[in-house]
Amino acid sequence: MTRQLTSRTPADRKRVLLLAGALIGVSVALGACQHTGDVVTTASVPDDYRLRHPIAVQEADRSIVVFVGRGRGGISAAQRADVMGLAQLWLAEGTGAISIDMPVDTPNARAAQDSLREIQATLAAAGVPPRAINVRQYHPEDPRHMAAIRLNYPKISAVAGPCGLWPEDLGPSVNNKGWYENKSYYNFGCSNQRNLAAMVDNPADLVQPRPETPAYWPRRNAAFEKYKKGTATTTTYPEADKAKLSDTGK
Repeated sequence: MTRQLTSRTPADRKRVLLLAGALIGVSVALGACQHTGDVVTTASVPDDYRLRHPIAVQEADRSIVVFVGRGRGGISAAQRADVMGLAQLWLAEGTGAISIDMPVDTPNARAAQDSLREIQATLAAAGVPPRAINVRQYHPEDPRHMAAIRLNYPKISAVAGPCGLWPEDLGPSVNNKGWYENKSYYNFGCSNQRNLAAMVDNPADLVQPRPETPAYWPRRNAAFEKYKKGTATTTTYPEADKAKLSDTGK
């Protein structure tokens, strides 16, 4: 056996070296493929905060609570204003019936029934039809809390979040690759998206623009007449100069 190993020709040794080089090349290629897979996994988290924390348009509830004491029937002026405001909002954005949850087997159950009639009258005065009101009964879960009349209805709402998620450290660490790549942290932009979703008047505005309103033709015709005569089309106000602090530059 020793004689056979020592008797190998230079061509045999060269063939062995080529085979070893090929094996090393295959190992390096497999390692590169594995490294590429890690990059794809890391890049799956969007860098744009609008994609990382998207605003979703979905159906949610708008609700108010009317507290009624055991010795009082009816609602106060402030509560009547709350009910009236809810009814006006329902006419503009409601997508379902108004549900009125009434407490039962509570010390203020009788007073709540008296208040229900006034609530229904307030809703009717605002233009809510009787078929759009659904009265339900509920038993309070916690007797320590005062049972109240709850009004709610579904509406289209824009939501984002939840915020406050910190899957990685903000500072340099072994697991935080985004810090070394100078990328924004995961929670970046979440509060901005959540506030924008809460402030938008119509959630449909986030998806599509509103249609244009008709032009104000009296003003448009007046501007066209000035344009045909060659005069300035801007509007001049006689008292515009009174708001100036000084006459410098005249």
